[in-house]
Amino acid sequence: MTDPRIPTTPLHEVPAWAVLERRLFDATEEAWRLFSARYCEPDGRIRDAGGFEDRDGVDDLYEPFFNWPAFYALGGSDAVLDAAKHHFEGVTAQLTEAGMLTGGYENGYDWFHQGESLLLFYGLCAADPADERFAERARRFAGLYTDPARGNYDPARNMITAPHTGARGPLPGLGPEWQTYPASLDYMAAYGLPLHGLPGITQWSDLEDPARARLMGAELQRRAAGDTAVNLAATSLVTNRWLYDGDPASAAWVTRYVDGWRERAAAAGGLMPDNVAPDGTVGGLHGGAWYGGHYGWTWPHGLHSVGMSTLIGGINASFVSPVRDDAPLDLVRTMLDTVLEHAITAPVTDTPFSLRTGWIERLGVHAAEPATLVPYRYGAQGWFDFGPLQLDLPTWLWWWTRDDADRKRLERVLDGVPGSREVRPFRDKVEAGHEGPWLAFLDGTRPDYPERALSMALGQLARRVAVMDAEPVDPATVHLHFWQRANPVVTEVLGQLVTGTPQTLYNGGLPFAAVAYTDADRGRPGLPPDVAALVTGLERGADRTGRVALTLVNLSPTQRRRVRVRPSRFGEERLAGVEARREEGGTWPGPSTSAAGVRGAGATATVPLDAPDLLVELPPSHRADVVLLTVPAAGAPRHLRHGHPHHEGA
Repeated sequence: MTDPRIPTTPLHEVPAWAVLERRLFDATEEAWRLFSARYCEPDGRIRDAGGFEDRDGVDDLYEPFFNWPAFYALGGSDAVLDAAKHHFEGVTAQLTEAGMLTGGYENGYDWFHQGESLLLFYGLCAADPADERFAERARRFAGLYTDPARGNYDPARNMITAPHTGARGPLPGLGPEWQTYPASLDYMAAYGLPLHGLPGITQWSDLEDPARARLMGAELQRRAAGDTAVNLAATSLVTNRWLYDGDPASAAWVTRYVDGWRERAAAAGGLMPDNVAPDGTVGGLHGGAWYGGHYGWTWPHGLHSVGMSTLIGGINASFVSPVRDDAPLDLVRTMLDTVLEHAITAPVTDTPFSLRTGWIERLGVHAAEPATLVPYRYGAQGWFDFGPLQLDLPTWLWWWTRDDADRKRLERVLDGVPGSREVRPFRDKVEAGHEGPWLAFLDGTRPDYPERALSMALGQLARRVAVMDAEPVDPATVHLHFWQRANPVVTEVLGQLVTGTPQTLYNGGLPFAAVAYTDADRGRPGLPPDVAALVTGLERGADRTGRVALTLVNLSPTQRRRVRVRPSRFGEERLAGVEARREEGGTWPGPSTSAAGVRGAGATATVPLDAPDLLVELPPSHRADVVLLTVPAAGAPRHLRHGHPHHEGA
């Protein structure tokens, strides 16, 4: 069908948010080039990265580039996509030479860290699915888990076979460096004992006894077998492969694997267990306990790791289901409700929370105020390790479902975190944490959020560049996380404002978006030059019809820009219509003898549609204010090549 003519209105004044948004694009282009030139070799690898410890370290070299493809998909230059691919290839060669990869994939490690390392890969697949190098990898990497011959998955028991899996199959134990677990591992002391209930070991100082340290190490190795909850993040690897061609076996694997954990949770009373013995029994290696698995409820992060992987698995199972079934997310609802039921009220500064340092930085002066603190972990003595409930979990749950009960829970969480709706100038490696003020903006109670947040993001970028200038790298002492901490590409706020989406779930989430764009003149993803976008509202009813309010601004005073707007990144939504605002009765530009153009009266027109996307033509210094009316698409989601849908007759 022919695209309808979408009315636009002249810019009688230029919105500050639009100027700041385009400035952030420009500044990021400068900063990533500086990072690449300063810290990377000509072949793309990271300079001065040094050696690696047994199985650990793969994620740390991919993570400095994790959001570069996301920046490209928002409208960054072709050069940043080329650079992201170049660094992926360089780091892959670097890690292969170090003995950390086999066939371009991690030898084997836990999925908390594998999920982190794969964010760059998933982003590249989504940004340029026509690149057959990454399509081939996507098929081959998913096969590591869907092909039982690789050993990572046991179809008879519907379980991943070890906490550490990968290209070399299930690896035994946790590696030789943890044959003993002494108290001298002081960097792990904040997380306490990794296993509870061992004779003579009730506190960290007990590990000063070499015999007890050997006992702890031996038990860690013995129990590092069978499935763990964080393995649910592996569903993204298989879902990413499914997005290329809708492979039914991949979708079936995701559904069956997530259903296996749902069944185990139901048998345990509804709360997600964290371990499955090689014989398929929950608690088989932990004296029957549903807790205690590697990266599970007891150690080291509890809800932070179990909640993230379970949410990722639930979203992926919902995504591949033909009718978008959100029931797998009940696993997440139950765990959030459970920890909220056991919450206490206290300041973060007064609690021995294992992740308190990051929260003190986030909360600033509010860290000393009473807050709702939930238990992140469960052990032999019950719930412990109380801290603020991380916002990405309830935010993504609501964003995916748009369910009123999920939003009510999210508001309860926000109300329990002092200052949660303020725009605070912090940025950690996951580049999240500003969900509160963004949601308040969508609700209409923080209209200043775009300007405040974009100014903050520019400040974050400036600080990262200053860190690069202030901390010269010494190969003998540089920390393996330095490059993550110095990465100057800033995308959280851009993702929120441009696409209406929270920051991607950091431990292996796929790069979803409420709105995606194509530069119609260049035939590539993202906003055209000079164009700024702002999603101002997200709604979806029980019948899954939705409304997305969006403003597009062309800042160029001389160039016409054309942009295609799509309601979803992977084509899972389509347009049923569009409401567009126009001016009637005004004079623009008016004669040269007049002091100013005359504004017209505002009016709204509704145009019915049945299309995957919409073309908006923006004359110089014009804006378009539209509401996208959406319905679920009939076809299955796909990676969309060159930003153009290739299904449903498009």
